[in-house]
Amino acid sequence: MQTQIHPDYQVATVSCACGNTFQTRATLPSINVEICGHCHPFFTGKQRLVDTAGRVERFRRRYATTPGPKGV
Repeated sequence: MQTQIHPDYQVATVSCACGNTFQTRATLPSINVEICGHCHPFFTGKQRLVDTAGRVERFRRRYATTPGPKGV
């Protein structure tokens, strides 16, 4: 490896939106994430809609009043 071309590898604090924090090693001193292993539905077994832009609510509003297919 060449010297002085690689970034510093340091201890980093990862902060999740759920409030969970843990330490790992990375090139950045702090990392902010929306979903971690503590709150992810795959690991918790609970279904949770993660919607930061309001897309799910907009979809529900749009299709809540739409009638079903005709002739059924």
